[in-house]
Amino acid sequence: MNKNVKRSLISYIIFFALIIGVLVLIQNGNQNVDMTYTEADFEADVKAGDVVSVYVQQNAEVPTGTVEVTMKDYSRVIFYVTDVNEFKNLCDKIITKDSKIIFQMSDVVRPGMLEKMLPYIVGIIAFVAIMMMMVGMHGAGGGGGSMANFGKSRAKMTSDADNQTTFEDVAGLREEKEDLEEVVDFLKSPSKYVELGARIPKGILLVGPPGTGKTLLAKAVAGEAHVPFFTISGSDFVEMFVGVGASRVRDLFAEAKRNAPCIVFIDEIDAVARRRGTGLGGGHDEREQTLNQMLVEMDGFSVNEGIIVLAATNRVDILDPAILRPGRFDRKVNVGRPDVKGREEILKVHTKKKPLSEDVDLQEIARTTAGFAGADLENLMNESAIIAARDNRKFIIKEDVDKAFIKVGIGTERKSRVIPKEDLRITAYHEAGHAILFHLLKGVGPVYTVSIIPTGQGAAGYTMPLPENDNVHTSKEKMLNDIKVCLGGRIAEELTQKDICTGASQDIKQATAAARAMVVKYGMSEELGLINYETDNEEETFVGRDIGHRKMLGEQTTSAIDREVKRIVDECYAEARKILEDNLDVLHRCAERLLEKERIDREEFESLFEENGATPA
Repeated sequence: MNKNVKRSLISYIIFFALIIGVLVLIQNGNQNVDMTYTEADFEADVKAGDVVSVYVQQNAEVPTGTVEVTMKDYSRVIFYVTDVNEFKNLCDKIITKDSKIIFQMSDVVRPGMLEKMLPYIVGIIAFVAIMMMMVGMHGAGGGGGSMANFGKSRAKMTSDADNQTTFEDVAGLREEKEDLEEVVDFLKSPSKYVELGARIPKGILLVGPPGTGKTLLAKAVAGEAHVPFFTISGSDFVEMFVGVGASRVRDLFAEAKRNAPCIVFIDEIDAVARRRGTGLGGGHDEREQTLNQMLVEMDGFSVNEGIIVLAATNRVDILDPAILRPGRFDRKVNVGRPDVKGREEILKVHTKKKPLSEDVDLQEIARTTAGFAGADLENLMNESAIIAARDNRKFIIKEDVDKAFIKVGIGTERKSRVIPKEDLRITAYHEAGHAILFHLLKGVGPVYTVSIIPTGQGAAGYTMPLPENDNVHTSKEKMLNDIKVCLGGRIAEELTQKDICTGASQDIKQATAAARAMVVKYGMSEELGLINYETDNEEETFVGRDIGHRKMLGEQTTSAIDREVKRIVDECYAEARKILEDNLDVLHRCAERLLEKERIDREEFESLFEENGATPA
């Protein structure tokens, strides 16, 4: 049996034994006294011949006491008497020699101080023992350890034999794998680097959004190099007790040196490596001590010792500059969201064990899922498989993927929700307005699906585009067209309904934000020029740092920005309205088709333009 399991079992046995002991002491100190049994009941039982023995126990200070009566059926009754002497006289009268009842009366016993305090002492000892057990188990990561293990590292070591992950299991990250191949080569053949005097990076920081495969990439490096792999989260270092985090850092690197060459992977390193001296009071707290120890340990490696530290974060902007300098984490590998080709490769990996029908086109799914990370794509295909299993099918069809995409990206459709016809009509024209602009404007379409079915995120309907490719840059024309698309729903309502509604509130918010970004962030305003007018409110990560130093704009500049934002939105509104007025017949046909079918796909939507021959701008 594992030593930790044995230790844990013994601790639990001691714990329960202490609890039982305390309960027994309390039980002995508080006898079960029957408050309903009286001296008259006792006299009746004696005369009936049911009593076998009587034991009277006197109290120390007053002439009261308790009487324990044993019956013929071996049951016992304990009751109070207010005067022991009077009760003895009663027994002398009713208990005769022929009844053979045993009568005993104890002398007055005065308990000692130790006897009085014993239950309390045992209770305190039990409480202290329980607290020490809890602290010991917590310090050892819940493995039933002791205080000696409290400062031990919680890193999990995976041997090279157990780690079967290689670069072949990592799809869509071709350039990132190339950046890490030299690390693998160094771990396999360090001598050729040492002979040339080359210094391999001690630390490599994997930077990227959540779900892009940073942890998988680190594990693949260890698998390719066939070296031990230590993995730990940044939050595992930090505790409420001062000094524990630093002790765990020391223990982690000591363990890594014993198993060199190896890879140490610290996930979410921003939990422990945040910028020091932040906050209103600055401070030298436990987290900063842990970071200081990590800086020392990374400096303490001898060159090319064979320990490479990989760390992952999606908040590189809040890391302390000292940990990013050469000699510590001296290389950054950006693990970004995959492009179309990368998404297709990732989808192939996640569908290896999932049977697909012939109508499932992974290339089309990859195009539709622009902005999805690897974890998002895995979740998409998993939801598709769940939907197929729920419908008792043995394979995944295109409809399953479409439903999963809507569920993951927009929210589950609420088909059972009862909506008034007038509201459905407004939604149909609203979504038709968006869809027509998506189709006719350059760089924002084409349309993949249009629906007026409510979703779980509160939307009354949705229009889903199908991007042709992933753009590295966003042009001014594209941003203006995005604003026009946002305004299309409100414009369609104005052209066809007697009144407007609140359904376009989120669209207006997005359009305003895009126009403001063009002016204050991207320098796309002719009036205000190539100047960045962003305030530091959103960029200021830490409360208390540089208080009072945020960039403030003058009243004239602020007014000029507001005028320019309004001008952009107004111009986009006028152009979008002109397009919808020219295609008013298509708008009506699209809305009527949505009211009839609730959802239409790309082919059916584009057929609405064939009658008047409209083409994209």
